[in-house]
Amino acid sequence: MRPAINKEHVKKRIIKKRASLGTARIITVKNRGMAKHMTVRSTPPVAQTSAPTLELASRIRPLLRKELPIRTEALARYLIGKTLVRDLPDGRMCGRIVETEAYPPGDAAAHHFRGETPSNRSLFLAHGQAYVYFTYGNHFMMNVSSDKPGIGGGVLLRALEPLEGIALMRRRRENVPLRDLARGPGRLASAMRIDKRYDGVDLCTGGQLWLGDEPRPAGRVAISVRIGITRDVHRRLRFYERRNPFVSGPKRMNV
Repeated sequence: MRPAINKEHVKKRIIKKRASLGTARIITVKNRGMAKHMTVRSTPPVAQTSAPTLELASRIRPLLRKELPIRTEALARYLIGKTLVRDLPDGRMCGRIVETEAYPPGDAAAHHFRGETPSNRSLFLAHGQAYVYFTYGNHFMMNVSSDKPGIGGGVLLRALEPLEGIALMRRRRENVPLRDLARGPGRLASAMRIDKRYDGVDLCTGGQLWLGDEPRPAGRVAISVRIGITRDVHRRLRFYERRNPFVSGPKRMNV
């Protein structure tokens, strides 16, 4: 013989279950022949997420020069997923590098193509130094020197995925969507407050501007021709993390 079912107990369990699912509704519970109306109100359950971005950024360590490939194309590929860090008196700004372009020795599109000059000498320093230049009349852009001392080579940092210090970045990029905060080399330099003062800075010494390791493994890296050049346009020397919304350039180039 089956035991009697306590209907009131069952209905209370149903109410509790619905509340855990984040619903809010009127439920009628019958008790001894009388109808009682109960309103169950609850907030939606909190979605399970991975470790917070800020926590990931806090674990970043500076890259050592010996970890950086010396060959320009290899360095451009290697930097995808690594971080660029800017330390300020009022906080830290940090972003994942999601797009780069390589400008190896002998590249007609490179600033170092015609040899060393006072303005491009940072490209001829040991790999891992910053080369910062002013272009288009209103933008700074930043490269990382990529070859042995005396040999010109550079990797242009084209886009960052912001991780830390987003409020600080917005001081220079007000009313800009997060996606566009550092999407493109000029925007990147503006958001990270990089200007000519940082030309020649060693990015492997942990100063105010430095390269860090990856907070999470990089996704699939794709390759395309470079953007906005008029020489050696056929060379596939642009590297980017596929399906990352912070990558710059037209959609047709980000497949």
